[in-house]
Amino acid sequence: MADAVVLITTESDKVSEAAQAIVEIPGVKDVYSVAGEVDLVAIVSTADFDDLTGIIPGGIAKVDGVVGTQTLMAFRQYSRQDEAAAFDLGVD
Repeated sequence: MADAVVLITTESDKVSEAAQAIVEIPGVKDVYSVAGEVDLVAIVSTADFDDLTGIIPGGIAKVDGVVGTQTLMAFRQYSRQDEAAAFDLGVD
């Protein structure tokens, strides 16, 4: 499994249109509009690392209105459920 968080900068008048187009790209799980230095954050998940090339530079970066992306690769996922499960098993 390959997961990535993609920070996306768009033209100011195309945020909504870009978000709608990006969420339709296979492999994109969610798209959030955010405040700060970027306009959108996309969560990408695919079975194979090599598929990210088609999704991010081949898909997201080519959407009309997108002017830049920065990709953060996920190495490990942490959740409260994992922590609870470890305590249930007696792991310290």
